[in-house]
Amino acid sequence: MDEGREARHALPTEEGPGVTTGALARRLGVSPTTLRSWDRRYGLGPVQRSAGRHRRWTDEDIAVVEEMCRLTTTGLPPAEAARLARKRLVTGPAALPRQGRAAAGAPTPAALERLTRGISRAATRLDSPTVHGLFTDAVRAYGLVPTWQDVMVPVLHAVGRKWEEAGDRYVEVEHLLSWHVSRTLHQAVPIAPVTALPPIVLACVPAEQHVLPLEALSAALGELGVPQRMFGAAVPVEAVSAAVRRTGPRVVVLWAQARSTASLPLARHLAETHWGVRGARGKPAVMLCGPGWAGRSVRGALRPTSLPEALLQIGRLYPEISRDPVPA
Repeated sequence: MDEGREARHALPTEEGPGVTTGALARRLGVSPTTLRSWDRRYGLGPVQRSAGRHRRWTDEDIAVVEEMCRLTTTGLPPAEAARLARKRLVTGPAALPRQGRAAAGAPTPAALERLTRGISRAATRLDSPTVHGLFTDAVRAYGLVPTWQDVMVPVLHAVGRKWEEAGDRYVEVEHLLSWHVSRTLHQAVPIAPVTALPPIVLACVPAEQHVLPLEALSAALGELGVPQRMFGAAVPVEAVSAAVRRTGPRVVVLWAQARSTASLPLARHLAETHWGVRGARGKPAVMLCGPGWAGRSVRGALRPTSLPEALLQIGRLYPEISRDPVPA
C-alpha cells in the first residue's frame, strides 16, 4: 500500500479553525464573491488566515457579516451597513433603521418595496432574527392590518411564486416565512380579557390547512378587544357545531382557501343553528371568508373580500365596541 498517498487522503483539504468562505457563503445565502468583495471594499473579512493562506472565519467575523446582511436587507447602502456592522465589535448589534416611518404611520410605496424585498432576501437566507425583526418593526410602525395587507401577503405571494418556479428548493423558505408571520400575529396583540359579550368563533373548514389569513383576522379582533374563540386549521364539522352550541357566538367565521374545501352544507347548517331556551333562542351570523367561497352563497351570510371589510362588518355587529374597527 502507498502509505504516503493514504496519509495525504487522510488530511483535510483546508487547515485551521473557523469556517471556510464557501461554507459561510452557503450559510448566509450569498456568493463567495460577495464575501470577498466586502472584505476588499469594507474590511469585513476574516481576521485570521491558515498557514496555507486559506480564509477562515471565526465566530466574531461571522457575527459582523451577519450584521452586514441584516442591515443591507433593510435597504441601507452597503457602505453605511458595513460601517454599522463594524461597530458591533464594540457596541453590539446595530438597531434596524426605521425607514418609511412617517408621522401619520402610513408607509410609502418605496418603503414598502424596500421592506418586502428585504424580508424576502432575509427569508431566502433563512435569517430568522432579521425576518422577525422586520415584521415586528412594520407592525409597530404601520399597524397590524396594513402590515398584513401591504407587507406580509405580498411577501408570502412572492415566495410562493418562487417556490412554484424552482420546485422544492424554496419549501424551507416558505415554511420559515409562514412561521414568522404567524408568530408576529400572535405576539402583536394579547388575548382579550373575559367579557360578557358573545364571542366570535373562528375556524377553518374541514381539510383546510391555510390558517394565516384567519390568524390575521384573529389578531385584528384582539386589537379591537372583540372576544373570540379561535380553533385554527381543519376543524371537523362536529367540533365547529359543538363550539357554536357551547359558546353561543354572535358571529361564526369560516375560512376556505380553496373551492375544494369550502363546504356549503356546513355553512348552511351553522346558519340554521339555534341555542338557548324557548322564547330566548339565538343564532349566529355566518361570515364566509377566503377565495374558496367565490361564486357560492348562503342566504344571509356575510361575504367580505378583505380584512378591513371583515372588520367593518363585524364592527357593525358589535355596537358595544366603541373603537372604530376600520384601520386608518
